Amino acid sequence: MLERIFKLSANETNVRTEIVAGVTTFLTMAYIIFVNPAILSAAKMPFGPVFVATCVAAAVGCLLMAFLANYPIALAPGMGLNAYFAFGVVGGMGYSWQVALGCVFISGVIFFIISVLPIREWLVNAIPKSLKMAIAAGIGLFLALIALKNAGIVVAHPETLVTHGNITSWPVLMACLGFAVIVALEYRQVMGGVIVGILLVTVISILTGHQKFEGIFDFPPSIAPVFLQMDLAGALQVGLVTVVFAFLFVDLFDNTGTLIALAHRGGFMRPDGTVPRLRGALIADSGAAMLGAAVGTSTTTSYIESASGINAGGRTGLTAATVGLLFLLALFVAPLAKSIPAYATAPALLYVACLLTRSLTEILWDDVTEAAPAVITALSMPFTFSIAEGIAFGFISYAGIKIVAGRYADVHPAVAVLAVLFVIKYVVIG
Repeated sequence: MLERIFKLSANETNVRTEIVAGVTTFLTMAYIIFVNPAILSAAKMPFGPVFVATCVAAAVGCLLMAFLANYPIALAPGMGLNAYFAFGVVGGMGYSWQVALGCVFISGVIFFIISVLPIREWLVNAIPKSLKMAIAAGIGLFLALIALKNAGIVVAHPETLVTHGNITSWPVLMACLGFAVIVALEYRQVMGGVIVGILLVTVISILTGHQKFEGIFDFPPSIAPVFLQMDLAGALQVGLVTVVFAFLFVDLFDNTGTLIALAHRGGFMRPDGTVPRLRGALIADSGAAMLGAAVGTSTTTSYIESASGINAGGRTGLTAATVGLLFLLALFVAPLAKSIPAYATAPALLYVACLLTRSLTEILWDDVTEAAPAVITALSMPFTFSIAEGIAFGFISYAGIKIVAGRYADVHPAVAVLAVLFVIKYVVIG
C-alpha cells in the first residue's frame, strides 16, 4: 500500500529510510510545540488548547503535503507570523485573538485561490528580490527583539524607549546559556539541537527551584476553547486589510521560497528550474493555513527544517506522514510544555532570528535604490513592532525612490498598485 501511495521505488527509497527521515525532521522542528503556545499565550490564548491546536495543525499540514504532493516536507505554525499574531495584531493593534484567527483563515482562503489560479507566479515574480530578502530579514529582527524581551535582556525605558535589563538575573543567564548551547549544537550538526537547548534550560531551572515541574505525560487538554473560535465578521473590517495581506504575503513568499529551496536540495527540481507537483504543495500549504486557523493557531506553513529529513534520505510523502504522526503522539506531553519557562524558548527565537537575518546578504548593496527600501523594510518591522507596517513602508519607499530616481521600468505594475493602496490606507484609515 505504501509503495502504491508514495511511489517509493520510483523515488529510489524505502520505508525504513523514509521513517528515519521523518523522525529526523520531527526532532529538528519539535521545538514549535513548546514555542508556539508560549508566544500565542501573550495574545491571551489559553496555553493548553493552543498546544493541542499546534500539534493538530502540524499533523494535518504534514498529512496534506504527504498525500496531495508526495513531498518529504513538514508543516507547522510558522515562526514570525505567530509573533506578529500575538504581539502585532493582538498586543499592538488591540484586536481580539478571535479576530486575528479570522484574518489567518481569510489569508489562507486567498492563498488557496491564487494557488489554483495562475496568479501566484505573476505575484511572486512581481516583487523585487531586495524586498523579498528584506522582509525575511525584518521578520528575523522582529523575532530577535521579542526573544531579547522575553529573556529580560531588553526592557522598556521612558526616555530611550529601550535599555538593557538586569544582566545578572536568572532568566538572562539561562537564556544566554540556552542560546550558546543551541548555536554550538547546530554548528556541530547535532540532531535536535534547538529542542535540546530548550529542555536543558528547563531542567536546570526545575532542579534549582526556579520553575515548577508540571510532569511529562498526560492526556491532551481540551481544544474546545480555541476550536472554531475565529471571528470572520470582525476580520472583514476595512482596517484589517493590511493585516490579512501581511499574513498572506509572508506565507506566500516564505512558502514558495521554502519549497524551491527544498526541491533543489532534494533533487526534485526539473532542469528548467520548475518544481513538479508545485500546485499540490501550495494547495496543501493553503489548506493547512485554513485548517490551522479553524483549530486555533496562527498560520501553518512549510518548514525549512525539512531539509534535515531530506539530507537523511527522505524523498516522498511518507517522510511528511511520519512527521505528522509524531506530532499527534506529541499531544501527550502537554505537562512538559507547561513546565517550560519563556526564557527557555527565547534562545530558540533568537536562533531562528539569526537564520532569517542572513537574508540581508542577498540585497544589492551597490544599488542604493534597491538597498535603501530594503533597509527601511527590515528596520520598520522591529521598530514599529509590526510585520504589516514594514511591508507597507517597503512597498511605498521602493516605488517612491525608484520613480524619483527616474528608474520607472524597475517598478512592476503590481508593486506600484500595492504602494498606492498602502498610501490610501494611511491617508483614509491611518
